[in-house]
Amino acid sequence: MTLHPIDTGFFKLDGGAMFGVVPKTLWSKSHPPDANNLCTWAMRCLLVEHGDRLILIDNGIGDKQDAKFFGHYDLHGDATLVGSLNKHGFSPDEITDVFLTHLHFDHCGGSIRRKGEGFEPAFRNATYWSNKFHWEWATKPNPREKASFLSENILPIEASGQLRHIEFDRAGQQQNPVARNVFPDLDVLLVNGHTDAMMIPHIRYKGRTVVFMADLLPSIHHLPLPWVMGYDTRPLLTMTEKKSFLDRAADEDYVLFFEHDAHNECCTVQRTEKGVRLKETFPFSAL
Repeated sequence: MTLHPIDTGFFKLDGGAMFGVVPKTLWSKSHPPDANNLCTWAMRCLLVEHGDRLILIDNGIGDKQDAKFFGHYDLHGDATLVGSLNKHGFSPDEITDVFLTHLHFDHCGGSIRRKGEGFEPAFRNATYWSNKFHWEWATKPNPREKASFLSENILPIEASGQLRHIEFDRAGQQQNPVARNVFPDLDVLLVNGHTDAMMIPHIRYKGRTVVFMADLLPSIHHLPLPWVMGYDTRPLLTMTEKKSFLDRAADEDYVLFFEHDAHNECCTVQRTEKGVRLKETFPFSAL
């Protein structure tokens, strides 16, 4: 197995929204905003090369929206989804599986491209993976998240016939079930604080567990439990899920791979008297 970080560029989001109830006097020390209170974030995806499979985890914001839409997010940087795939020697047509942690536009926008007046899958030979709980949540969105679930990013996947769902059992007391061996050496944890039924891949790689953090932990700055995004639909649940995950990550020496941290690709964590905190950061190439 080989893992390839796939950079798709940077965008900006409101600092207050990204840090929720944490005062600006605190978060601005580690993540200074611009004059409009916007902070820069990465859209870093991950390509899993395993045997004859190429599994792309998330795919950024895409390029099919209009200038007005993109103007809200100040897209910048030289990296693109296709350019990063090409850099590693691959093309979109070679992708066998597209794993979507969740269907917010900055995670799945690259799934679909324009074709004339309509849309088509950007990865025409791939199976797209979601789960039935999140798909239902995203296709019948609540008012709070409606602006993040764009129908043009989602519905063409199902219409193409390329959509499949990972099976989870949420019956009884199992609030955060794990689907084992969804792909070889890849398990998936289901969490519900940020949005309903977001999937967090755990990849067994070089004797370690690499965890693609998606929006459970957008950056190293979100490690303290109260540092929860204002975007999260169930912030108290996020705190519970973070604690459970971080305790396990510290005890089992997980490698945390960040989708949104603009400066840090990976980190490890450790237990301290103040709770689980940062141990070290490093580029993925150091693994």
